[in-house]
Amino acid sequence: MAPTPQAGLYIVATPIGNLGDITLRALKTLAAADAVAAEDTRHTGRLLAHFEIDATLVRYDEHGAAHQRPKLLARLDAGESVALVSDAGTPLISDPGYRLVEEARAAGHAVHVVPGPSAPVAALSVSGLPTDAFLFAGFLPTKSAARRSRIGELAAVKATLVFFEAPHRVGAALADLAEVLGPREGAVARELTKRFETVERGTLAALAARFGEGETKGEIVLLIGPPGEEAGTLDEADIDALLVAALAKMPASAAAGDVAKATGLNRRELYRRALALKET
Repeated sequence: MAPTPQAGLYIVATPIGNLGDITLRALKTLAAADAVAAEDTRHTGRLLAHFEIDATLVRYDEHGAAHQRPKLLARLDAGESVALVSDAGTPLISDPGYRLVEEARAAGHAVHVVPGPSAPVAALSVSGLPTDAFLFAGFLPTKSAARRSRIGELAAVKATLVFFEAPHRVGAALADLAEVLGPREGAVARELTKRFETVERGTLAALAARFGEGETKGEIVLLIGPPGEEAGTLDEADIDALLVAALAKMPASAAAGDVAKATGLNRRELYRRALALKET
Protein backbone atom coordinates (compact mmCIF):
# COMPACT_ATOMS: atom_id res chain seq x y z
CA MET A 1 0.00 0.00 0.00
CA ALA A 2 1.27 3.48 -0.87
CA PRO A 3 2.05 5.76 2.09
CA THR A 4 -0.72 8.21 2.94
CA PRO A 5 0.25 11.69 1.71
CA GLN A 6 -0.14 14.77 3.83
CA ALA A 7 -3.57 16.36 3.79
CA GLY A 8 -4.06 18.80 0.96
CA LEU A 9 -4.80 19.22 -2.71
CA TYR A 10 -2.43 17.60 -5.21
CA ILE A 11 -2.32 18.81 -8.81
CA VAL A 12 -1.22 15.69 -10.67
CA ALA A 13 -0.08 15.66 -14.31
CA THR A 14 -0.90 12.55 -16.33
CA PRO A 15 0.29 11.38 -19.78
CA ILE A 16 -0.88 13.22 -22.91
CA GLY A 17 -0.71 9.97 -24.87
CA ASN A 18 2.10 7.58 -24.03
CA LEU A 19 1.34 5.97 -20.66
CA GLY A 20 5.06 5.46 -20.11
CA ASP A 21 5.38 9.19 -19.46
CA ILE A 22 3.63 9.06 -16.08
CA THR A 23 5.97 9.77 -13.18
CA LEU A 24 6.62 7.52 -10.19
CA ARG A 25 5.50 10.33 -7.89
CA ALA A 26 2.22 10.67 -9.79
CA LEU A 27 1.54 6.95 -9.41
CA LYS A 28 2.29 7.05 -5.67
CA THR A 29 0.12 10.12 -5.16
CA LEU A 30 -2.86 8.70 -7.07
CA ALA A 31 -2.60 5.38 -5.22
CA ALA A 32 -2.48 7.01 -1.79
CA ALA A 33 -4.96 9.89 -2.18
CA ASP A 34 -8.26 9.68 -0.33
CA ALA A 35 -10.01 10.85 -3.50
CA VAL A 36 -9.10 11.50 -7.12
CA ALA A 37 -11.03 14.36 -8.73
CA ALA A 38 -11.18 13.71 -12.48
CA GLU A 39 -12.53 15.59 -15.48
CA ASP A 40 -13.86 12.30 -16.89
CA THR A 41 -14.00 9.47 -14.35
CA ARG A 42 -14.29 6.81 -17.08
CA HIS A 43 -11.15 8.05 -18.83
CA THR A 44 -9.19 8.35 -15.58
CA GLY A 45 -10.59 5.02 -14.42
CA ARG A 46 -8.96 3.32 -17.40
CA LEU A 47 -5.65 5.01 -16.59
CA LEU A 48 -5.81 3.88 -12.97
CA ALA A 49 -6.82 0.36 -13.97
CA HIS A 50 -3.82 0.13 -16.30
CA PHE A 51 -1.53 0.78 -13.34
CA GLU A 52 -3.65 -1.38 -10.98
CA ILE A 53 -4.60 1.56 -8.77
CA ASP A 54 -7.82 1.33 -6.79
CA ALA A 55 -8.97 4.87 -6.00
CA THR A 56 -12.12 6.74 -5.06
CA LEU A 57 -13.02 8.73 -8.17
CA VAL A 58 -15.02 11.96 -8.04
CA ARG A 59 -16.13 13.78 -11.17
CA TYR A 60 -14.89 17.38 -11.42
CA ASP A 61 -15.58 18.90 -14.83
CA GLU A 62 -16.51 22.33 -16.13
CA HIS A 63 -20.25 21.73 -15.89
CA GLY A 64 -20.33 20.27 -12.37
CA ALA A 65 -17.46 22.18 -10.80
CA ALA A 66 -19.62 24.61 -8.81
CA HIS A 67 -21.56 21.69 -7.33
CA GLN A 68 -18.56 19.45 -6.64
CA ARG A 69 -16.14 22.08 -5.34
CA PRO A 70 -17.73 22.44 -1.85
CA LYS A 71 -17.64 18.65 -1.44
CA LEU A 72 -13.94 18.51 -2.28
CA LEU A 73 -13.22 21.42 0.05
CA ALA A 74 -15.11 19.57 2.79
CA ARG A 75 -12.81 16.60 2.27
CA LEU A 76 -9.83 18.90 2.69
CA ASP A 77 -11.41 20.38 5.83
CA ALA A 78 -11.66 16.83 7.17
CA GLY A 79 -7.93 16.32 6.73
CA GLU A 80 -8.07 14.23 3.58
CA SER A 81 -5.81 14.30 0.54
CA VAL A 82 -7.38 15.01 -2.85
CA ALA A 83 -5.61 14.50 -6.18
CA LEU A 84 -6.86 16.59 -9.12
CA VAL A 85 -6.25 15.26 -12.64
CA SER A 86 -7.40 16.26 -16.12
CA ASP A 87 -8.08 13.94 -19.04
CA ALA A 88 -4.48 14.37 -20.17
CA GLY A 89 -1.47 16.47 -19.26
CA THR A 90 -1.22 19.09 -16.54
CA PRO A 91 -4.49 20.12 -14.85
CA LEU A 92 -5.77 23.72 -15.15
CA ILE A 93 -4.21 24.17 -18.63
CA SER A 94 -7.48 24.80 -20.53
CA ASP A 95 -9.13 22.50 -17.98
CA PRO A 96 -11.26 23.14 -14.88
CA GLY A 97 -9.48 23.54 -11.54
CA TYR A 98 -8.51 27.19 -11.14
CA ARG A 99 -11.35 27.98 -8.73
CA LEU A 100 -10.67 24.84 -6.69
CA VAL A 101 -7.01 25.80 -6.24
CA GLU A 102 -7.97 29.38 -5.43
CA GLU A 103 -10.55 28.41 -2.81
CA ALA A 104 -8.35 25.69 -1.30
CA ARG A 105 -5.56 28.21 -0.78
CA ALA A 106 -7.96 30.80 0.59
CA ALA A 107 -9.16 28.22 3.13
CA GLY A 108 -5.59 27.60 4.27
CA HIS A 109 -5.15 24.16 2.72
CA ALA A 110 -1.80 23.06 1.30
CA VAL A 111 -1.69 22.78 -2.49
CA HIS A 112 1.05 20.61 -3.98
CA VAL A 113 2.12 20.15 -7.60
CA VAL A 114 3.07 16.76 -9.01
CA PRO A 115 4.48 17.92 -12.37
CA GLY A 116 4.66 15.98 -15.58
CA PRO A 117 3.56 16.11 -19.23
CA SER A 118 2.08 19.28 -20.72
CA ALA A 119 1.04 19.39 -24.39
CA PRO A 120 1.86 23.10 -25.00
CA VAL A 121 5.39 22.73 -23.63
CA ALA A 122 5.93 19.40 -25.40
CA ALA A 123 4.84 20.93 -28.72
CA LEU A 124 7.02 23.99 -28.22
CA SER A 125 10.07 21.85 -27.49
CA VAL A 126 9.91 20.04 -30.84
CA SER A 127 8.55 22.84 -33.06
CA GLY A 128 11.87 24.52 -33.82
CA LEU A 129 10.27 27.90 -33.07
CA PRO A 130 11.74 30.36 -30.53
CA THR A 131 11.35 29.16 -26.95
CA ASP A 132 12.79 32.09 -24.98
CA ALA A 133 9.30 33.62 -24.66
CA PHE A 134 5.94 32.04 -25.44
CA LEU A 135 2.27 32.70 -24.77
CA PHE A 136 -0.22 29.88 -24.35
CA ALA A 137 -3.61 31.30 -25.35
CA GLY A 138 -5.88 28.27 -25.06
CA PHE A 139 -8.48 27.77 -27.79
CA LEU A 140 -9.26 30.35 -30.45
CA PRO A 141 -12.93 31.33 -30.93
CA THR A 142 -14.94 28.97 -33.11
CA LYS A 143 -16.41 31.64 -35.42
CA SER A 144 -14.13 33.14 -38.07
CA ALA A 145 -14.87 36.82 -37.36
CA ALA A 146 -14.27 36.42 -33.63
CA ARG A 147 -11.21 34.27 -34.33
CA ARG A 148 -9.64 36.90 -36.59
CA SER A 149 -10.35 39.56 -33.96
CA ARG A 150 -8.62 37.50 -31.27
CA ILE A 151 -5.65 36.82 -33.54
CA GLY A 152 -5.38 40.56 -34.19
CA GLU A 153 -5.22 41.22 -30.44
CA LEU A 154 -2.24 38.85 -30.18
CA ALA A 155 -0.47 39.89 -33.38
CA ALA A 156 2.04 42.21 -31.72
CA VAL A 157 2.98 39.85 -28.86
CA LYS A 158 6.73 39.31 -29.07
CA ALA A 159 6.58 35.62 -28.26
CA THR A 160 5.76 32.31 -29.88
CA LEU A 161 1.99 31.84 -29.72
CA VAL A 162 0.62 28.45 -28.69
CA PHE A 163 -3.00 27.34 -29.14
CA PHE A 164 -5.08 24.22 -28.77
CA GLU A 165 -7.41 23.57 -31.71
CA ALA A 166 -10.12 21.07 -32.58
CA PRO A 167 -9.12 18.85 -35.53
CA HIS A 168 -12.15 19.82 -37.64
CA ARG A 169 -11.29 23.54 -37.30
CA VAL A 170 -7.52 23.45 -37.76
CA GLY A 171 -7.61 24.33 -41.48
CA ALA A 172 -9.94 27.29 -40.98
CA ALA A 173 -7.92 28.50 -37.98
CA LEU A 174 -4.67 28.38 -39.96
CA ALA A 175 -6.30 30.25 -42.85
CA ASP A 176 -7.37 33.03 -40.47
CA LEU A 177 -3.94 33.09 -38.84
CA ALA A 178 -2.30 33.43 -42.27
CA GLU A 179 -4.72 36.16 -43.28
CA VAL A 180 -4.19 38.25 -40.15
CA LEU A 181 -0.52 37.58 -39.39
CA GLY A 182 0.90 37.24 -42.89
CA PRO A 183 4.00 35.18 -43.75
CA ARG A 184 5.01 34.00 -40.30
CA GLU A 185 6.45 30.58 -39.61
CA GLY A 186 4.21 28.12 -37.80
CA ALA A 187 3.98 24.51 -36.72
CA VAL A 188 1.19 21.99 -36.28
CA ALA A 189 1.87 19.33 -33.64
CA ARG A 190 -0.53 16.41 -33.82
CA GLU A 191 -0.98 13.36 -31.59
CA LEU A 192 2.12 14.11 -29.50
CA THR A 193 3.70 11.04 -27.84
CA LYS A 194 1.21 8.76 -29.62
CA ARG A 195 1.76 6.27 -32.43
CA PHE A 196 0.94 8.69 -35.26
CA GLU A 197 2.72 11.77 -33.85
CA THR A 198 3.54 14.40 -36.47
CA VAL A 199 5.04 17.90 -36.30
CA GLU A 200 4.82 19.94 -39.51
CA ARG A 201 6.57 23.28 -40.06
CA GLY A 202 6.03 25.95 -42.70
CA THR A 203 4.52 29.33 -43.37
CA LEU A 204 1.02 29.79 -42.02
CA ALA A 205 -0.27 29.97 -45.59
CA ALA A 206 1.40 26.70 -46.56
CA LEU A 207 0.10 25.00 -43.42
CA ALA A 208 -3.40 26.36 -44.10
CA ALA A 209 -3.29 24.84 -47.57
CA ARG A 210 -1.97 21.54 -46.21
CA PHE A 211 -4.53 21.17 -43.44
CA GLY A 212 -7.40 22.67 -45.40
CA GLU A 213 -7.48 19.53 -47.54
CA GLY A 214 -9.38 16.55 -46.20
CA GLU A 215 -10.09 15.63 -42.61
CA THR A 216 -7.56 16.09 -39.82
CA LYS A 217 -7.72 13.76 -36.83
CA GLY A 218 -6.15 13.74 -33.39
CA GLU A 219 -5.16 16.21 -30.69
CA ILE A 220 -3.76 19.43 -32.19
CA VAL A 221 -1.41 22.14 -30.92
CA LEU A 222 -0.82 25.17 -33.16
CA LEU A 223 2.34 27.27 -32.79
CA ILE A 224 3.13 30.59 -34.48
CA GLY A 225 6.51 32.30 -34.48
CA PRO A 226 6.76 35.82 -33.02
CA PRO A 227 6.82 39.04 -35.07
CA GLY A 228 10.11 39.25 -36.90
CA GLU A 229 10.21 35.48 -37.42
CA GLU A 230 8.68 35.72 -40.89
CA ALA A 231 9.80 33.12 -43.36
CA GLY A 232 11.60 35.67 -45.54
CA THR A 233 10.98 35.73 -49.28
CA LEU A 234 7.75 33.94 -50.14
CA ASP A 235 7.84 31.43 -52.95
CA GLU A 236 5.01 31.03 -55.45
CA ALA A 237 3.44 28.16 -53.52
CA ASP A 238 3.25 30.28 -50.35
CA ILE A 239 1.69 33.20 -52.25
CA ASP A 240 -0.86 30.93 -53.90
CA ALA A 241 -1.69 29.33 -50.56
CA LEU A 242 -2.37 32.77 -49.06
CA LEU A 243 -4.59 33.67 -52.00
CA VAL A 244 -6.49 30.38 -51.87
CA ALA A 245 -7.19 30.87 -48.17
CA ALA A 246 -8.44 34.41 -48.82
CA LEU A 247 -10.47 33.42 -51.89
CA ALA A 248 -12.42 30.95 -49.78
CA LYS A 249 -13.97 33.90 -47.95
CA MET A 250 -14.03 36.86 -50.35
CA PRO A 251 -13.93 37.96 -54.01
CA ALA A 252 -10.65 38.03 -55.93
CA SER A 253 -10.21 41.79 -55.63
CA ALA A 254 -10.62 41.78 -51.85
CA ALA A 255 -8.43 38.68 -51.52
CA ALA A 256 -5.65 40.38 -53.48
CA GLY A 257 -5.93 43.44 -51.25
CA ASP A 258 -5.73 41.40 -48.05
CA VAL A 259 -2.71 39.41 -49.21
CA ALA A 260 -1.01 42.57 -50.46
CA LYS A 261 -1.49 44.16 -47.02
CA ALA A 262 -0.10 41.10 -45.27
CA THR A 263 2.92 40.59 -47.53
CA GLY A 264 3.74 43.94 -49.12
CA LEU A 265 3.46 42.39 -52.59
CA ASN A 266 1.99 44.20 -55.60
CA ARG A 267 -1.81 44.18 -55.41
CA ARG A 268 -2.33 44.19 -59.18
CA GLU A 269 -0.08 41.16 -59.66
CA LEU A 270 -1.82 39.37 -56.78
CA TYR A 271 -5.20 40.10 -58.37
CA ARG A 272 -4.00 38.55 -61.63
CA ARG A 273 -2.84 35.45 -59.75
CA ALA A 274 -6.10 35.28 -57.82
CA LEU A 275 -8.13 35.28 -61.04
CA ALA A 276 -5.94 32.52 -62.46
CA LEU A 277 -6.39 30.45 -59.31
CA LYS A 278 -10.17 30.84 -59.50
CA GLU A 279 -10.14 29.53 -63.06
CA THR A 280 -8.15 26.45 -62.08
